[in-house]
Amino acid sequence: MQWDEFLRQEAATHELSPEQTAAFLVRVQAENSDKSEQEIANLLEIELSAFKKRMSPVYSKFAESCPELAKRQRRKFETLKAYLTAKYNGVSDTQPKKEIQHNIPPAVPWERFVGREAELQRLHEMIQQSQQVAIVAVAGMGGVGKTELATQYAQQNLQKYPGGVCWLSAPGIDVGIQILRFAEAKFKFIAPDDRELLDRVKLCWDRWDAGDVLLVFDDVTDYKTQVKLYIPANSSKFKTLLTTRLGFDRTLPQLSLGVLKPLAAMKLLKSLVGRERLKNEPLVARKICKFLGYLPLALELVGRYLDTMPDLSLQTLLKRLEKKRLEHEAMAEANPLMRYEYGVAEAFDLSWDQLDENAKNLGCSLSLYALADIPLVVEGMEDDEQREIREKAIADLLKLHLLQRQSQGIYRLHPLIRQYFQMKLDKSTNADEVKTDFAAQMVEIAKQIPQQPTRDLIQQFTPLIFHLAEVANHLTAFIKDEDLIWAFTRLGFFYEGQGLYKEAKPWLRQCLESIKHRLGAEHPHVATSLNNLALLYESTGRYSEAEPLYLQALELFQRLLGKEHPQVASSLNNLAGLYRATGRYSEAEPLYLQALELCQRLLGKEHPQVATSLNNLAELYRATGRYSEAEPLYLQALELCQRLLGKEHPQVATSLNNLALLYESTGRYSEAEPLYLQALALRQRLLGKEHPDVATSLNNLAALYESTGRYSEAEPLYLQALALRQRLLGKEHPDVATSLNNLAALYESTGRYSEAEPLYLQALELFQHLLGKEHPDVAPSLNNLAGLYKVTGRYSEAEPLYQQALEFTQRLLGAEHRHVATSLNNLALLYESTGRYSEAEPLYQQALAICERTLGVGHPNTMTVRGNYAKFLRESYR
Repeated sequence: MQWDEFLRQEAATHELSPEQTAAFLVRVQAENSDKSEQEIANLLEIELSAFKKRMSPVYSKFAESCPELAKRQRRKFETLKAYLTAKYNGVSDTQPKKEIQHNIPPAVPWERFVGREAELQRLHEMIQQSQQVAIVAVAGMGGVGKTELATQYAQQNLQKYPGGVCWLSAPGIDVGIQILRFAEAKFKFIAPDDRELLDRVKLCWDRWDAGDVLLVFDDVTDYKTQVKLYIPANSSKFKTLLTTRLGFDRTLPQLSLGVLKPLAAMKLLKSLVGRERLKNEPLVARKICKFLGYLPLALELVGRYLDTMPDLSLQTLLKRLEKKRLEHEAMAEANPLMRYEYGVAEAFDLSWDQLDENAKNLGCSLSLYALADIPLVVEGMEDDEQREIREKAIADLLKLHLLQRQSQGIYRLHPLIRQYFQMKLDKSTNADEVKTDFAAQMVEIAKQIPQQPTRDLIQQFTPLIFHLAEVANHLTAFIKDEDLIWAFTRLGFFYEGQGLYKEAKPWLRQCLESIKHRLGAEHPHVATSLNNLALLYESTGRYSEAEPLYLQALELFQRLLGKEHPQVASSLNNLAGLYRATGRYSEAEPLYLQALELCQRLLGKEHPQVATSLNNLAELYRATGRYSEAEPLYLQALELCQRLLGKEHPQVATSLNNLALLYESTGRYSEAEPLYLQALALRQRLLGKEHPDVATSLNNLAALYESTGRYSEAEPLYLQALALRQRLLGKEHPDVATSLNNLAALYESTGRYSEAEPLYLQALELFQHLLGKEHPDVAPSLNNLAGLYKVTGRYSEAEPLYQQALEFTQRLLGAEHRHVATSLNNLALLYESTGRYSEAEPLYQQALAICERTLGVGHPNTMTVRGNYAKFLRESYR
């Protein structure tokens, strides 16, 4: 008996767990005798504390047969090694043990059998639980290591089966004959040849050696003919273990064997290739493991291939594998030193050959899906016959572990099975037809994704998004010209509608490039693509990049479709929106008016696009202080949205929010609050709590609370809005600057000046960096920072900022705007505080006049300016 086999038997006799066995075997190997515990722990790739934790019970279990171990506190390893050496040399073996008969195939070295400790333990428990014959099936796809698990189990537990271990190859010669040969070779028992085979096998069972017996039926393909006939009846000493690719029903206990965990896969590859080589390219090694789907057979094939080519980089091999896939020589043929006789594709062929045409066709079709969960719903199929065919095909793939069931109606393919099915599809005569049909199905799904998907729709489409992306990335050649835009655009809308702008951008850019390449630069779909990309840039505050795209889109639409077209109206509306966002109000208004007139004339007044135009024009009027013109447009837009789209629609929430903004701007706080609350609730319900529009609603409601002195209610909302925007939009976004500015204003209002200043500075820097110094949003930011300096007595720092803010607002918004009145009022307050009364008075007068004309005499802003002026008069003439 070899030393290694002796140690394994000792581990089994003393009932060491798989983890303890691994630590024990490494520790007592001759070449490791002089190594420290830390070095042994490094070999096992575990912490020193974990190694000690594993070895402690090993010493305790051996102490029963080696009492000297129990006496020692130190040098336990030396004592154990001496005991084992003596026993191996026969010194302490006074009672020779009976040899256990077996024909177990050679196993791979234990250090290469990784990641299966839990399965080994579970396998033993399942076998021992049976009252009669234990039939345990180790099931799984080809190459997952079923036979190796059974071999390791049989070898490591040999001492538990004194009646012997009989290994039977199910696909080989008749199992009954194999049993007779085992009995003859091991027990010298020859059954009379004048009886039937089954009777002769029964005689073998009757004459079998005493003690528990393990029968291993390897690679079962037909349970009835290969196993059932030969199982001993009514004898609990016979334990039966099957390995199979098949999935049996629940009456047969089964241990489904999956692929390795990522760390175990790396460990296996390392055992074949060497630690140092993997250390040079660790990320690539992980990518190789992932590409191979952590399948033991593939990992061993690739590892042995790498070992024969020491100068081949892992990166180069990965590129070759990605190009040639299963046909690459690293996976095509088994290494002669391997016990496994097949390459990966050949291993899968064994299962493929058992499928009927319907199951094969389904497998090929499934290979076109992405490596993600695949929804396969059969309930909706109207044709009962086709439904039954589909159900059987799914069942056949599941039975052979070529398809994995995740949950009700949800399935997944292993990466290498998917490659195998793709290879089969590409070799078929109808490959192009199958790909065209699949692409068409995905395009129809794409068409159902709206520009502003609700949370329910997002949940509905999420399982399909990866598969739509697969078509957009790899199957565009099979999409019709007129449908090409759908796949990319709707992927962009799916992500953009959730505020996931980084994820949306590549799809919209890819859309533009693909359309130009396929249809040429002079095509309406190019204009649509330009427009969609510009919208994304505008949403992320990249206004300078958005404008040329909007202009190109408008010019193309007008030239290709004529000026009298709804697409032209949308393009005008979007360009106007950009001008409004950048404070170019005089350029925005005529475009908004043109867009509205075109929509009403071409689409009729009862159309959602008309509601959008009304809302946008109202937003412009509100931004420029033309509140009386804005209100009826907001009301029309809201009424149209509710009637045409229903009250549960994101656009209705937008209309409610905007109308509330108007009411807040005109001091009608009691009317604004319920609208803000409705908009927030609607957005949270439709879009989910993690959405930029929800952050906007939180911010606006907080601003209302601040305006009405409800600071304790405002602060948590401002903080939520800021956190949401930073998380969803990134820290470099105008909305983040707005949130910083608003939170700073709240801190200033509550006297927390040291907390306010850094936020004001961040906001101002962001506005200037993202929007440019000539933007309307920069003026309020300057004004707010100046206000903080004033209230903290830093007058010399405040004055130039107030003056800049006033100059900006007058130039950008015109002399008759409420923001101009605010700047005049603030500068007057500064002059008053520094005793410059003659300079302050005319500014108060101008500010009051503007407020009365634009806001009305009863507006809170008007009343504030009037109060400041009255106080000034009292103080200055006292």
